[in-house]
Amino acid sequence: MSNCCGALTYIIVSGLLMSGIALIGSLVLILKKETLDRVLPYLVALSAGSLLGGAFFHLLPAALIEITSPRNAFLWVLIGFSIFFVLEQYLHWHHCHKASSECKKPLTYLILLGDGLHNFIGGLAIGSTFLIDIRLGTIAWIAAALHEVPQELGDFGVLVYGGWKKSVALIFNFISGLTFLVGGLFAYFISNVVNVSYLVALAAGNFIYIAASDLVPEINKQEHLNKSFLTLLFFLIGMVMLYLISVYYN
Repeated sequence: MSNCCGALTYIIVSGLLMSGIALIGSLVLILKKETLDRVLPYLVALSAGSLLGGAFFHLLPAALIEITSPRNAFLWVLIGFSIFFVLEQYLHWHHCHKASSECKKPLTYLILLGDGLHNFIGGLAIGSTFLIDIRLGTIAWIAAALHEVPQELGDFGVLVYGGWKKSVALIFNFISGLTFLVGGLFAYFISNVVNVSYLVALAAGNFIYIAASDLVPEINKQEHLNKSFLTLLFFLIGMVMLYLISVYYN
């Protein structure tokens, strides 16, 4: 296990930085819509590759080392995968599909609720990786942060579309991001009574679900060959980057 005091510092700093990423939504106010539409698919592809690389090259190997039973390790991967599946199903069932003013407002609260819960579970899982190994936690945080950039841009856009003032949307997005820190601190304080190695496996399942269910389908929506090739390239860059880190950083 890493030094607990050092891990606590990393958990706090990484939690505040992850919350700060929520403010990246302000780019929607600066950049032209056409520019964002061009850049987002490549950010999503890079994020998908990084999450899969983080799961398979870092989190899963670490979990298998710490957890004596491979069956139990993969059970927790499946639990992590299933938690986000259930959360997404809940949001879909409560999502209003017609763009009327009556539907927009509830949707904004659901977005914040879902994002807050997502960040809490992410903080819980990644906070536990800092307790196992500081380097592992740093790599997991980077992979998660790459995912947060396009997500926060999208969430901010939904809040504004739902009638929120831009300044209020940014503030609540930031507050929602703070639940990542809450999750990380929770992992730290339960680490004396719970084997946090299982939460590392849970984080791997979290990464795999987000990449496979949310991000890869977005990559597949490209209709032009050149754009499809570039998104594939960014996807591979994300995976190769995390693989090389696992080879040379360990």
